[in-house]
Amino acid sequence: MTAGADAGEERLGRAFLARVIEPGDEAGGWWLREFGVAEVVRRLRDGGRPLPGVSGRRWAGLVARAGRAEPERDLREARDAGVRFVCPGDTEWPGRLDDLGDARPTGLWVRGTPSLRIWALGSVAVVGARACTEYGTHVAATLAAELAERGWVVVSGGAYGVDGAAHRGALAAGGATVAVLACGVDRPYPRGHTALIDRIAEQGLVVGELPPGDHPTPSRFILRNRVIAALTRGTVVVEAACRSGSLVTARAAERLGRYTMGVPGPVTSSLSAGVHELLRGGATLVTDAADVIELVGDMGELAPPRRGPVLPRDLLEPAARAVLAALPGDRPAGAAEIARGARTTPDEAIARLYELRALGYVERHDDGWKLTRQALISARSGPTPC
Repeated sequence: MTAGADAGEERLGRAFLARVIEPGDEAGGWWLREFGVAEVVRRLRDGGRPLPGVSGRRWAGLVARAGRAEPERDLREARDAGVRFVCPGDTEWPGRLDDLGDARPTGLWVRGTPSLRIWALGSVAVVGARACTEYGTHVAATLAAELAERGWVVVSGGAYGVDGAAHRGALAAGGATVAVLACGVDRPYPRGHTALIDRIAEQGLVVGELPPGDHPTPSRFILRNRVIAALTRGTVVVEAACRSGSLVTARAAERLGRYTMGVPGPVTSSLSAGVHELLRGGATLVTDAADVIELVGDMGELAPPRRGPVLPRDLLEPAARAVLAALPGDRPAGAAEIARGARTTPDEAIARLYELRALGYVERHDDGWKLTRQALISARSGPTPC
């Protein structure tokens, strides 16, 4: 048998196992590692002696599913729908997924033209609450758009709320995005996101572990999150309650050695509680794409320092600022009084006062000096004392 034929049999076997073994089944992953695809397929098809580590009842259920599996039909239907089946060892297989160990997917069904492996190399997950607030929608869309504009691939789960906002933000910026589904990639879920997922497939990639036509279940949503975490360099959580599937993604990322990040929100919102708990547990606080890229990007891609606005009076020399600060705000003052307040000599104070008058901060008033309207406005608009 040729190497090409072996690869074809391996692909057919993995397509068979994708129909029989549930995503994330570590026992199934161990079987593949210990016995190989061909032997596991043969044992399941024959329905004879169970493979190790499985009860008789569970083995009977797996054998029953094996009897209904039609991998040739699944691969044919996938091709007809423009879907390809990517297996470990393929050029397109993302090596990052191997970090999942025995929980690694048997294979991935991929809809869209770009290379999943190449896109995964520069990707970030943006996930969060389904029932998010306007704040969460805005933050997710803006963050995703900024990441996409800088050449990063935005990965999310295609769900309502933060996931959908992240995908739309990346698409609106003309960037790249990947939706990882908990069902067959030919059966978009949720139904309300059919148009969005179709658009993602045209401009990006739609990915899933389950074969064509398979439906989502609550456990499959949770297990799907490990794929999102493994594919990407890091995971950003935007709004999440204390019990949230997006926190499962973040914790999976942490276990895999990926960066885990959170966007803070109002302390009065229950949808901020999960993110804040994540931050307390060691995740990194981020507020924009620059913060995210500083973590997941190459060395030297640092976020700009955060500074308040520079006011005209900030540009004054220290001695001039001291004299300006010594002027009373409600009345004129003499040079001697101003000098005492600025801790300098009267001659130095007068020199600085004439300098400040030229800049429009002070004016002469009889024998004294007073602040101009410009100076008073500048003082009010300055930083509020703590």
